[in-house]
Amino acid sequence: MGVMGKDAVQDDFPSFALPVDTEHKATIMRPWYFARPHMPAFHLSWLAFFAAFVSTFAPAALLPVIRDNIDLTKTDLGNAGIAAVCGAIAARVAMGNFVDTYGPRFGIGLCIGLTAPAVYCIALCTNAAGFIISRLFIGFSLATFVACQFWCTSMFNTKVVGTANALAAGWGNMGGGFTHFLMPLVFDGIKASSSPAFLAWRWAFFVPASFQVLLTVCIMAFTQDMPDGNYAALKKSSAMRKSSAWGTWKAAITNYRTWVMTLTYGYCFGVELTVDNVLPQYMYDNFHLDLHIAGLLAAIFGMMNLFSRPSGGYISDLVARKWGMRGRLWAMWIIQSLGGLFCLLLGLTSGSLGATMAILVIFSIFCQQSCGLSFGIVPFISKRSTGLVSGFVGSGGNVGGAVTQALFFTYLPISTAQGFLWMGVMTMGITLLYLTMYFPMWGGCFAAAKEGVSEEDYYLAEWTPEERAEGLHSASIKFAYESRSQRGWVKQAALNESKEAAAAGAINDSVKSINV
Repeated sequence: MGVMGKDAVQDDFPSFALPVDTEHKATIMRPWYFARPHMPAFHLSWLAFFAAFVSTFAPAALLPVIRDNIDLTKTDLGNAGIAAVCGAIAARVAMGNFVDTYGPRFGIGLCIGLTAPAVYCIALCTNAAGFIISRLFIGFSLATFVACQFWCTSMFNTKVVGTANALAAGWGNMGGGFTHFLMPLVFDGIKASSSPAFLAWRWAFFVPASFQVLLTVCIMAFTQDMPDGNYAALKKSSAMRKSSAWGTWKAAITNYRTWVMTLTYGYCFGVELTVDNVLPQYMYDNFHLDLHIAGLLAAIFGMMNLFSRPSGGYISDLVARKWGMRGRLWAMWIIQSLGGLFCLLLGLTSGSLGATMAILVIFSIFCQQSCGLSFGIVPFISKRSTGLVSGFVGSGGNVGGAVTQALFFTYLPISTAQGFLWMGVMTMGITLLYLTMYFPMWGGCFAAAKEGVSEEDYYLAEWTPEERAEGLHSASIKFAYESRSQRGWVKQAALNESKEAAAAGAINDSVKSINV
C-alpha cells in the first residue's frame, strides 16, 4: 500500500489497501479495517463527533445535581438546552465553508480542540448565566458533524457513501446516549472518594474535556484530508486548484434541494437533539427514578445509534441499488414520517414506564434511521459545494432542535409529555417536503427523470464556461460518472435494453443493405 507523509501527495498511480474508484475513493465500507488513508479518517471522524456529543450533553446527564447546586429554574434549564444546540447553527455553516477551503482534517481537529477549554470551564460555573454561556460554547463542537460527513464523502464511493456517512454520524450520535450512562458513573465514583456532590460534578467534566484534547492530537498526527493527500500539499502541487468562493456559495444557496434538506433535517436530527436534552430530567421527574437509573434509561435512546442510524444509511444505499435516487427519497419520507408518529405516541404513554420505554426504542430507531437516510441524499445535491451543503443541512438540525426545545419544552405552558406529542405532529408535517425533491437526471418521488438530462449536465451546470476552460470542473466530471449508480438497476436495465435494441436494429439494417 502506498502511504505518504503528512505533506506528501500520492503519485499518479497510487496503490491502496482498499479497492478504489476513479477518484481514489474506497468502493467498500468495512468498519473493522484500519487501512490508510480511508479508514483512519473514518474512525477518527466518528470518534471526534462522539466526543462532541458526550461533552455537549454531559450537563444534561447531571442536570438534577447541577440544578440543585446552582439554583437553576425551569426557564434556565430550557435556555441552557437551547444554547447548547444554537451554538452550532452558525458554526456548522462556517465549518462547511472551512472544509471546502482548508480540508476536513483541520476543520474537525480545530473544532474539537478549541472547544475543549469550554468543557473544562463549565466546572467553574456558579450561576445560570455562566452555565448557559458554557453550554453555548461547548455546543460549537457539534460543528464537527459537518467535517465528519464531508470527510467520509471525500473518502468513500457513491455506492457506499450513505452507509459510510451513517456509520460515522450514528456512532458519533451515540455519544449523546453514552454520556447519560458515563457521567453519572463518573460523578458517583468521584463522590465515593469522599468528594462532596458540589465538587464531584465539576471534576466529572475533566473526563470528556481531556478526551477531546487527546483526539485533537491523534487527528492531526495520523490522518489526511483526501485519498491523494492533504489540501495544502494538493494545492501546492496544482493537483487541486482553487475556485471562486462566490461560485461555491452560489451553487449551494441557489439549489432549492439544499433548503428542503435543511428544513427536514431539523425534524429528525433536531428532534434527536431535543430528546437528548430533555429525556434524563423527564425520566427523573415523571417516573421518580434515582439519578443513575434515570440516566441509564435515557441513555438507551442515544445508544440505539450504534445500529439505527447506520441502518438508515444502509437502507438508503440498498434501495438505491434497484431504484436509484427515487428509492432513497421514498425511504426517507416513509421512515421519517414513522419517526414523527412514534414521537407522538411517546407523548401518550407518560403514565406507564414500560410503555414509554417500548415506544422510545421504536421511536429512536425511526428517528435515527431518518438521519442516516438524509446523508444518503445530501452528497448528491452539489459536488462543487459538498461542504457548504452539508453545513447548511447540519445547521438545520440544530435550528430544528432549538425551535422544538423552545416551543414545546421551555416557553409554552404544556407538560413534557404534551411536548413530545406536538413535536411528533410537527415532524410529520415538515417531512412532507421530501415529496418536492426532484433531480432532473433521476426523478423524484412521483416524477420520472427528464428525458435527455445526464449527470454531467447537472453537475457541470455549477461551473461557468470560463471555469470549465481552466479545468476546474474535473472533479465534478469524475463524480458525475460515479453518480450514474443513482439511476438504479431498473432504469439502467431499461437503458441497456433500448441500447441493445438500437444496436440490433443497426445490425439488421446493415445486413439488409449488404443483401441488397
